[in-house]
Amino acid sequence: MSRELLNTLYIMTQGAYASLEGDTVLVKANGVKLLQAPLLHLGGIVLFGGSSISPPLMERCAEDGRDVVFLDFAGRFRARVVGPVSGNVLLRKAQYEHSISPEKALSIARNIVAGKIKNSRGVLQRSARDSPSTESSERLREQSEMLAGLLQALPECGTLDEVRGVEGIAASSYFNVFAEMITVEKSDFAFHLRTRRPPRDRVNALLSFLYSMLTNDCVGAAEGVGLDPQFGFLHAIRPGRPALALDLMEEFRACVADRLALSLINRRQIKPEHFDERPGGSVLLNDSGRKIVITAYQKRKQEETLHPFLKEKIPMGLVPHLQARLLARCLRGDTPHYLPYIAR
Repeated sequence: MSRELLNTLYIMTQGAYASLEGDTVLVKANGVKLLQAPLLHLGGIVLFGGSSISPPLMERCAEDGRDVVFLDFAGRFRARVVGPVSGNVLLRKAQYEHSISPEKALSIARNIVAGKIKNSRGVLQRSARDSPSTESSERLREQSEMLAGLLQALPECGTLDEVRGVEGIAASSYFNVFAEMITVEKSDFAFHLRTRRPPRDRVNALLSFLYSMLTNDCVGAAEGVGLDPQFGFLHAIRPGRPALALDLMEEFRACVADRLALSLINRRQIKPEHFDERPGGSVLLNDSGRKIVITAYQKRKQEETLHPFLKEKIPMGLVPHLQARLLARCLRGDTPHYLPYIAR
């Protein structure tokens, strides 16, 4: 698959080869033409996994100041080829300036949290409709309304700490009813509260593994655009912490990772034998469990979703990359606000 989105050409088909033909990019796979696009319309080219690019096209992109980004099959950043003059330093400068501006950082963080809460609420509402239990359905609806109230409180937040406070309350409310969305035997997949380091039960182990993969995708998305994944707005800066990637992934936790976790559990695709208990009370996925989850996660990223800004269907795996580019546009001043992804 090859898609041109937000002036960026994404090449995802294994074995696809992009070459220069006049002033256009020609993409072929197994001798079949997939796409031909004018170079003038492209701001960058992103290649996934087994796709490749010809040296003349790469040189032309470098001369024109057009980025060529290489990601692996899972979307993790591998390399970026740029010419001697790049606008990335100006983008990172804008990123740093926004992060130290209380007003600008607050605006971005507030919209990120709004996106997270809306998507979390969507998962609760979907589960409430599908729940076989009237009692569980009612509890899910109650917490959904609680999240709606927190959404209304967000515009009144005047500091980052207040935004983080609202996000924390929303996360607590959401996970208070997470067990209500699990429909299989509760003794096999008991869930009481979110535990991270280490996960203390099978549900937390599954969530932590999915969040880790999602974080890697968001690091790749930030790197691919030229943003510094360590420098965020909502998450505080710490050595070795990809704060911006964690910011970006907040919008996708519920609609991507949590929905997939619930699906794997409720459809009995993941079972108790796919987990190992370790000394000290930690629980982790074993090799067979990780294989199942990785396969399901990659399939989830291939599913198409309607992007609210582009108004067209795109693979779910591309959404973090598009959101990173929308954030870059906001930082450059091309758009007044960052627009979070809202799942449909």
